[in-house]
Amino acid sequence: MANSAAGTLGETLRDARVGLSVSLRELAKKLGLAPSYLSDIENDRRVPSEDVLQKLATELELKFDDLMARAGRVGDEAERYMKRHPTVGLLFRQISEQRLRDEDLEKVRLYVDRLAKKRGS
Repeated sequence: MANSAAGTLGETLRDARVGLSVSLRELAKKLGLAPSYLSDIENDRRVPSEDVLQKLATELELKFDDLMARAGRVGDEAERYMKRHPTVGLLFRQISEQRLRDEDLEKVRLYVDRLAKKRGS
C-alpha cells in the first residue's frame, strides 16, 4: 500500500490516483460519487465520511488509518471511547499544546502498542 509521507488528504488522494493512472471521472464512477464531489475532496474543500474514506483507501491502495488521520477524523468507535474516558481528550489536548514532533508521537504510539500487548488486547 502506497502512502505519501507528507501532504494533505487531498494531495495524498490525488497523488495516489494519478500514480495509478486513474482519471477523476473513472474513480468517481467506480465509487458511485459525483466527480465534482471527488474534486472537492482532492482540493481539500470537503472532508469525506468514514465510509467514503474506506472506499478511497481500498480503491487507491492507501492505508485507511492514514486517510482518517489526514481527514482529522478519529472514527465512531474512538469518539465513543473518548466520551466514556475524558482523560483521552485531556491527553490529546496536552499532545497538541506541546506540539510533539513526529518522532515523539511515534514513541507514544509504540508505548500504547506495548501496553495493549501486556494487557492481551
